[in-house]
Amino acid sequence: MGTKQLIFVCVFTLTLVIVVNSASINEMNFAEFTVGLSWDGKKNVTNPAKITLTSRGADLQLSIFAHYYDDPPPPNGVYGEAYFGLWDYEVVEAFFLNDNDDYLELEFGPHGQHLMLMLHGERNAIKHSLPLDYNSFIDKEAKTWTGVAYIPESYFPPSCTKFNGYAIHGTDENREYEAV
Repeated sequence: MGTKQLIFVCVFTLTLVIVVNSASINEMNFAEFTVGLSWDGKKNVTNPAKITLTSRGADLQLSIFAHYYDDPPPPNGVYGEAYFGLWDYEVVEAFFLNDNDDYLELEFGPHGQHLMLMLHGERNAIKHSLPLDYNSFIDKEAKTWTGVAYIPESYFPPSCTKFNGYAIHGTDENREYEAV
């Protein structure tokens, strides 16, 4: 997004703070991000996913609106439960990071599975697969899916300073990675 890149900052009260061009700060109770670029930022994607963050008291509501690619669902995945390895399937991801290399990775699939990872350092999971309140709905006629999750304040690393989002779909050599 270049000079207009948005950086999400979460604080303990989960008031959403958006920093635009690192100059002005606007407190809001929601923020919307478009997962509209290829993973390398070089091209726009055809069907961008949207991630909306809304403050809900001490929790954060994360809503997803995405194109449904009809990829195979995770085998033996149970609707509403954590699925370790969800990143290998059709998924939308959200990352909340701080300046101490701590981050929360959230993954959501159209078939109702989710995954939460608390990490310290790159790919160093401290906890994973904790429960989340997550529901999804696939509209096969419109070829879209929606999801809504409620993230407890206790899952976030202290003093978050950054946010990023991704969408992954396709299989094998047709796998595509998209970013905010």
